[in-house]
Amino acid sequence: MSREATVRRETKETQIEVRLDLDGTGTGKVSTGIGFFDHMLDLFARHGLFNLDVEARGDLHIDAHHTVEDTGIVLGQAFSRALGEKVGIVRYGHFLLPMDEALVRVVVDISGRPYLGIDLPQGLAPVGSFPVQLVEEFLRAFATNAGLTLHVAVLSGRDSHHICESIFKGLARALEMAVRVDPRVSGVPSTKGLL
Repeated sequence: MSREATVRRETKETQIEVRLDLDGTGTGKVSTGIGFFDHMLDLFARHGLFNLDVEARGDLHIDAHHTVEDTGIVLGQAFSRALGEKVGIVRYGHFLLPMDEALVRVVVDISGRPYLGIDLPQGLAPVGSFPVQLVEEFLRAFATNAGLTLHVAVLSGRDSHHICESIFKGLARALEMAVRVDPRVSGVPSTKGLL
């Protein structure tokens, strides 16, 4: 069973195409015009073992917000389409991800009920020109369009780069766990019979 999807979205602000294979090896090419965001998406692919290609063009002359948020929308849609009927998946995933002084907890439920709970320290310095607050915008767009319940808590950390990296790596590892197919699961993992 192939768990792949390609999604395109074009607005007056952004043009984005995402190709995602949930059963990959962590390869792909990411180009959003935002260097730090490219790095985070590359980490997401590598640590989740997802093959991911992202080609995004946006109104970066204004700022990075539209490109980051819309990429979250399209990646979330691709994730949902690639999962299909969700037959046999584990459904839940969690990970504690340390990076030097930073420690982040990520917990996910592929529930079909979009929700983002995030505990991100206020006042974090930008990473270069990338505002850390955009991580929350990305996560909300991704969770909403993927149909995930997602909780992210920064348990410790001072360095903005380390915190962001821990979030993206932790998300990747939690999702890799949740999308695994378990041969013991019959149908979808829900007493409702539907996710």
